Amino acid sequence: MKKGRRVLVQDGNVDKALRKFKKKIMESGLLEEVRGRKEFVKPTVKRKVAQGKAKHRWKKHLSSQQLPKKLF
Repeated sequence: MKKGRRVLVQDGNVDKALRKFKKKIMESGLLEEVRGRKEFVKPTVKRKVAQGKAKHRWKKHLSSQQLPKKLF
């Protein structure tokens, strides 16, 4: 078992331990990896999705750099 995937339940507080566990799993990226392995995705599809995300990030960056439109 890899380090960091265990959480101790202290004083019977299972809810707090579950929150800590979920946070550790999200930070480690394990959940995303499992979701990604659910089905095979072709390399070309991966590239197209990555390019689409990059375009979206670039458009968002450009829109944050522009001055707001004048409303008069």
